[in-house]
Amino acid sequence: MPEETIFPPQIQLFLKALSSESRQKTLALFATGRALSVGEASQLSGLGQSTTSEQLAALRAGGLLRADRYGKTVMYRPDPDAIREQLKVLSSYLNTCCPPLGESDGSR
Repeated sequence: MPEETIFPPQIQLFLKALSSESRQKTLALFATGRALSVGEASQLSGLGQSTTSEQLAALRAGGLLRADRYGKTVMYRPDPDAIREQLKVLSSYLNTCCPPLGESDGSR
């Protein structure tokens, strides 16, 4: 029997990006909506640049951040449209597989 994927790959990356407390803290740096470079995010988080770079890459792969290059500098910023779309897909899946109580069992 072939193995079925529960979530689409992009949603898996989205959930993986959010599953780490360290990445959640890194994402919180962008709560104001402002763009940050790896160096700026590293300073604000107290993490090394290499670790910060890995966290930002995972958040970008998960569709939570986008990256724009300006010369040699890459600036990261939240990607609210992508986040909303992924939440919509996730919500649709959860409502299909696990409907709220009373909607699938005939009660209420």
